[in-house]
Amino acid sequence: MRFHGGSLIACATTISLLSGCATTGALRRATEQENAAIAAQQTALAAERAERSASDSALRTEVGAVRGDVAALRTELQSLRTDFGAKIASMEDGLHFAMPVNFDFNQSTIRDTDTPVLARFAHIVQQYYPQSKVTIEGFADPAGSARYNLNLSAKRATTVRDYLVTQGLATDQLNAVGYGKTRLVTPKAWGDKPGAEMNRRVVFVIESKGQAAVALAAPDGQ
Repeated sequence: MRFHGGSLIACATTISLLSGCATTGALRRATEQENAAIAAQQTALAAERAERSASDSALRTEVGAVRGDVAALRTELQSLRTDFGAKIASMEDGLHFAMPVNFDFNQSTIRDTDTPVLARFAHIVQQYYPQSKVTIEGFADPAGSARYNLNLSAKRATTVRDYLVTQGLATDQLNAVGYGKTRLVTPKAWGDKPGAEMNRRVVFVIESKGQAAVALAAPDGQ
């Protein structure tokens, strides 16, 4: 069989065109796939940036709120010192509050003059230490037996605990304990002797271990 030269040239040209079309189509498909992959990556990056931006914004807002709370807390604690003569110390087990909540000889009734400081203390606990345990420690002067004073000091702590509950604190947040005539402020002073009233007192410990930044904030000057 014979092939004319023109036919051969025509066939070669046709094959070349078909091959070129196949190559162009494959290249187009590869380019489209690459563009799609790039677009998907750009979309994912944009979503990640938006998420990170939202997280950063939320963190900045939270930090700002915490700083504001800490500043407000320190103002409140300073007010306790200024208005009521409270002594506040940051210890290993939490914040210790020694406030002028004292009792008459052989009594466990809260004085009317002491209710304002207790109300202020309850507000501070509610506002800044809602998840913390508060221990109310009761004491007595050295008059009477050790057992009697232990019971009397426990009654004083319980009375204060019950009053704090009326101010909005939860009963299970408060722990009342009595230590009797241990840790006397004025040794051997009892009854009407000078300084004996300071032995008949309650003090407070706010457990702050494991709490958030606000709960861990120590007052200035401590």
